[in-house]
Formats: sequence, structure tokens, C-alpha cells
Amino acid sequence: QVQLVESGGGSVQTGGSLRLSCATSGITYRNSCMGWFRQAPGKEREGVATIDRVGETSYADSVKGRSTISQDNAKNTLDLQMNSLKPEDTAMYYCAALSYCYSGSSSLLRVARAFPYWGQGTQVTISS
Repeated sequence: QVQLVESGGGSVQTGGSLRLSCATSGITYRNSCMGWFRQAPGKEREGVATIDRVGETSYADSVKGRSTISQDNAKNTLDLQMNSLKPEDTAMYYCAALSYCYSGSSSLLRVARAFPYWGQGTQVTISS
């Protein structure tokens, strides 16, 4: 049984940093793809960062250079380090996983529906 549990969200001021973490169970990292997505009120869910089974990463243009996705196979966690945060980063952030994944990270960034497993989300609020 796959379970994803996000943590690390919160309220910070513009320019601040947050590290989101997703504790996973039931996922074998070597054959899975994972990602972080976000959804702001009234907007569609969008890809923030993805990592494929060989460790290749992709980022949305809006966060490129400010965010880093990483996974720790020993701890079974997927992290998203976000720096230089902006008010437009305010959203609910979700961790997602796809087992037996052979897609590249860049294509997965645009296809949230490809991921069958999702966490409950963690809220990120950036104040100006």
C-alpha cells in the first residue's frame, strides 16, 4: 500500500525559504517517478518539480533556479527545497508518485494525471 505524507509547509515572508518533505511507504524508488505539484485557489494543479527513476529532474520555469527536488532512498523521503519565495508561490503543495515509471521527468511535469498516488497536501503561504 502506497502512502505519501507531506510536511514542512507554513507561512513565510517574501524572500524566505521552506523545505517540504514527503514521507513515503510502499514506493520502490529505483523504478518510480515522483514529483511535487501545487494548486492555488481558483487555478489548475501545476507541476513544480519531478524526478524520474534514473534521478533526472525537471522544474517549472516559475521555480527554476530557486528550487531543488531530491530523494533520500535510505530515509524514503522526497524533499523540495524552495528559496527566494514569492507571493505567487502561495498554494497547496502535493507530493505524487508513479510506480514502474519509464517516462522522463520533463514530460511528467506537465501530466499530473499520470500520477496515481497523492499525499494530502501541505499549505505554503508567502506574504509580501
